[in-house]
Amino acid sequence: MPHIQVKLWPGRTEEQKQALAGKIVAAVKETMGATDEYITVGIEDVPASEWPKKVYKPEIHDKIDSLYKKPGYFYSDEEMNG
Repeated sequence: MPHIQVKLWPGRTEEQKQALAGKIVAAVKETMGATDEYITVGIEDVPASEWPKKVYKPEIHDKIDSLYKKPGYFYSDEEMNG
C-alpha cells in the first residue's frame, strides 16, 4: 500500500499536479506491482521561505540515510532552525 507525498514550491498548475500524480501511480504499478486501489498520492505546496524548516530539516536532513535520491543542495543549521 504505497502512499507517496510530494512537496513542491508553489506555482505548478493543477494540470501539472494531476499529470505528476498519474506518472507516479503508473511507475508504482509497474515497479512494485501494486494496483490502483492501494496507491495514494498527495501533493502539498510549501512556500520557499518555509522549505528549510518544514521540509528540508525533518524530511531530508534528519532522514538522509533513508533517501534513495539525495539532494544537491543544502541549508545551514541557522536556516533550518532559525
